Amino acid sequence: MSSNLQRKFFGTDGIRGTANQFPMTAEIALKVGMALGARFGASFTKDHHRHRVVIGKDTRLSGYMIEPALTAGFVAMGLDVFLVGPVPTPAVSMLTKSLRADIGIMISASHNPFHDNGIKIFDREGNKLNDSIEIEIENLITADLNQYLAKSADLGRVKRLEDARGRYIEFVKNSFPRDKNLSNLKIVVDCANGASYSMAPTIFRELGAKVIEIGVEPNGFNINENCGSTHPQILQKKVLEESADIGIALDGDADRLVVVDEKGELIDGDKLIAIIAEKLHDEGRLKGDLVIITQMSNMALQEYLNYIGVSTIRTQVGDRYVLEEMRRQKCNFGGEQSGHIVLGDYSTTGDGLIASLQILAKLSSEDKKISDLSNIFKLNPQILKNIRFDKNAPNPMENKVFQDFIIQKELELKKSGRILVRKSGTENLLRIMIEGKDFDLINKISDEIIAFANTL
Repeated sequence: MSSNLQRKFFGTDGIRGTANQFPMTAEIALKVGMALGARFGASFTKDHHRHRVVIGKDTRLSGYMIEPALTAGFVAMGLDVFLVGPVPTPAVSMLTKSLRADIGIMISASHNPFHDNGIKIFDREGNKLNDSIEIEIENLITADLNQYLAKSADLGRVKRLEDARGRYIEFVKNSFPRDKNLSNLKIVVDCANGASYSMAPTIFRELGAKVIEIGVEPNGFNINENCGSTHPQILQKKVLEESADIGIALDGDADRLVVVDEKGELIDGDKLIAIIAEKLHDEGRLKGDLVIITQMSNMALQEYLNYIGVSTIRTQVGDRYVLEEMRRQKCNFGGEQSGHIVLGDYSTTGDGLIASLQILAKLSSEDKKISDLSNIFKLNPQILKNIRFDKNAPNPMENKVFQDFIIQKELELKKSGRILVRKSGTENLLRIMIEGKDFDLINKISDEIIAFANTL
């Protein structure tokens, strides 16, 4: 696996940064478009049909800067561009496949505030680019791209796809059982003033639910601002005020979700994975009776799934790694504790709306509250802490003495817990997660690890 430290542009999920500062400038966006256009266009592939790209975005002000810069880069390389406007990230993945495009672009910084933005990239199958292709693109961005420019007569064309939202709405609704509806549910949905602001309420209403909507008035600045999956407090309060059956919060690009029960309590992401996994298992639709989870998922989830006859495989953190393992294992379900949930029968990336419909389908067909459905196992205590180190200092994880200390602490936990230490993909931080049955023990160990790291 290529290290992010070797990269100038790409991080753990595409390219991301503060808008109008490196690397999220119009100049770099132009070069990214040109580099991608060169790599996926006729000059590289040596076939001379019209090559296509789909470009979507969320509701950030800086989308007005990044979108035309990318578009110019693609057009210069001879690719036709389909602009689909504000849509969720999984809509770009779906439309890329539907339109037989060579590449898909989502302009979004997901759950980050408005002043950040990012470029997420999908291949023709709707999958995020692998590490080797990202490195190719990095090299092209800094190379002489003039050699790949299209001839004047071969410049790309640009078209706005007016019915993109309608296509995605129907795509999502088709993941819901045709013989069921949501007429017995009252739902509060928080769209984070983001990409799903008009689509999520429409989908739930068209399936029969009574919908109370919040976070549906984007103005370019308020995406994820005190709303959405990273700030669910307003949603929790609204669920109680409205006596709703469930609350659903999406993030800025709607590829992940957070769920609130009828009591206004947050439901842990691992429990959402368990609810959907059990539903698919009971219906005989869980391929290989296998679920892909990440290193961050609670051991209690793994134990519960094993109890009901479902096995698990853990990957490193990131929905792209969940997807890669799903493809390797030929299974159709995986997810992250954070609410990125991938249903492979429908999508090739995390989709907060499709995941929510799986939960709503189970809720609407059973005579239970969502709090009852989620009360299926008790989570083990987890402690999450960060250790900041100087950007010019060596990565502590490469220190043999520190590695040996972590191993020593793992032996103290024995089989009743685990320690996960990883470097942040975007900051000079070590992220430490310690899990175990005994909170006092894991709290003591976390303090010892931080104290030891500070002596290095």
